[in-house]
Amino acid sequence: MKLQDVINDLEKRYPHQPEFIQAVKEVAITISSVYDSHPDYSRCNIFERLTEPDRTISFRINWEDDQGNIQVNRGWRVQFSNAIGPYKGGLRFHPTVNESVLKFLGFEQIFKNALTGLPMGGGKGGSDFDPKGKSDSEIRRFCYAFIRELYKYIGKDMDVPAGDIGVGGREVSYMFAMYKNLTHEYSGVLTGKGVGFGGSLIRTEATGYGAVYFLENMLGVHKDNLTNKRVLVSGAGNVSLHAAEKAASLDAIVLTVSDSKGTLYDAKGFDQEKIDWLKKQKEQRKPLEEYVAVFGGEWLAGQKPWQFEADVALPCATQNEVDIAEAKQMHENGVKYIVEGANMPLTAEAIDYVREKNIHYAPGKAANAGGVAVSGLEMSQNSVRQYRSFEDLDLQLHRIIKDIHDSAMRAALACQPEDAPCIDYMTGANIVGFSRVADALVAYGILN
Repeated sequence: MKLQDVINDLEKRYPHQPEFIQAVKEVAITISSVYDSHPDYSRCNIFERLTEPDRTISFRINWEDDQGNIQVNRGWRVQFSNAIGPYKGGLRFHPTVNESVLKFLGFEQIFKNALTGLPMGGGKGGSDFDPKGKSDSEIRRFCYAFIRELYKYIGKDMDVPAGDIGVGGREVSYMFAMYKNLTHEYSGVLTGKGVGFGGSLIRTEATGYGAVYFLENMLGVHKDNLTNKRVLVSGAGNVSLHAAEKAASLDAIVLTVSDSKGTLYDAKGFDQEKIDWLKKQKEQRKPLEEYVAVFGGEWLAGQKPWQFEADVALPCATQNEVDIAEAKQMHENGVKYIVEGANMPLTAEAIDYVREKNIHYAPGKAANAGGVAVSGLEMSQNSVRQYRSFEDLDLQLHRIIKDIHDSAMRAALACQPEDAPCIDYMTGANIVGFSRVADALVAYGILN
């Protein structure tokens, strides 16, 4: 089946899943030359097979709030492809979670995981449970109830979930405890655990650090570096603050962070002291705007960060946070590099615009793969019952991100004109990730 036929069929079958359709189209338009040049891909219907999950598990979660009332939420695990390793991908707890969002995330995860070079398949899961405003006891009870429904479908060699939005070390710990209680075994079934009980050093930092390492490689192609580069960061969660931290440590001037309530702008830049303060503020669930009374700067209620002049934009908050109007704003304000710390933070129209304007653009599946790469290293450490040092893992993270950058660059350069003004990292990353999975599926025959 031709790629466009697959897309047409999906649009008819899943008209209520726009995020998933968006992700599929982005891959399809960039792999067409490779797909057409490999008859086995079409003969084996590889793309059609990859756009249907191996299975989608949906379930109800009953849990008790602090007032003794029974609450009901919905949960899912989308196991997309285990062609090159166990299903691997995070769990997201957020009221916007639905099957479309999880299918888009799981589909992207297939190729992101393949890009790392580690043996991991793609999957994603989560619930429409909202952790905001919940007590620790309520979150604990929900996590216990969630994993009671999911535990039969996951395992260290079957499906290894991790954290995502709304799921951090606390939530992973609660779920891991319940999994051990139910199965009577101690295994690396969840990544993002505490370091004292199977977790890996640098996992917390890995996604944000990795995005900046990818940016470093992009700049290096042009004999440039981050020194004095003005950087706009969106979000104020784990990925955002560690991306800001790493960029600042490399002498960039990080001007913004943000959350759902507005944007914090500091013309002097966020140094380590300020970033440490922001981390504590978020841990204590206190408002970002209190920063102004301590360090100065500006709090812009209800606004996004893209209104300021800068060299680099790091959208690290959530999917589709940057539309075409905001992409135009970035371009007008001098942004030359956009590196996605979040998953698909640019809309399809925004991506088309930044590519048309020759802004150097790194898609999330390549740029934010650091988190899942270190999760893969955590799986390895769990298998051999050993820990590795922070320095050793940071070095390995550097190597993996450089390999992702270089392989995407080579694939892009092989199929774009020699005089192209920018390296098409989106096409390169999609080709590399897709080819690795597709070749495995061809080798398996009809199964998988």
